[in-house]
Amino acid sequence: RIPLPVSNILWEHCIRLANRTLVEGYANVKKCSNEGRALMQLDFQQFLMKLEKLTDIRPIPDKEFVETYIKAYYLTENDMERWMKEHREYSTKQLTNLVNVCLGSHINKKARQKLLAAIDDIDRPKR
Repeated sequence: RIPLPVSNILWEHCIRLANRTLVEGYANVKKCSNEGRALMQLDFQQFLMKLEKLTDIRPIPDKEFVETYIKAYYLTENDMERWMKEHREYSTKQLTNLVNVCLGSHINKKARQKLLAAIDDIDRPKR
């Protein structure tokens, strides 16, 4: 048998990895409708419900990481730039996808380029 503290650590790592993988999967989406965004939220809620039955770990590791990313799909152009500066925990690829998929059909080319340039500026200190 695995001791409870060790089991909890293993669960935490597995949950964290699963949540990070979900965000990475969402960042690979090429198109996303309003219904698709709602399904992302619904899928994640189902995932959380199943996790809560499987383990007693609370709070769920990186839950906010996934929820925040999904909610970003609903942001407007003006809010997106501020949001990107406040949420540096996401990769350049993940941020770029938000701009291209979420706002891609709602903003003009110049605005999209401005947001993509903002991502480059945010990413520059990391290099």
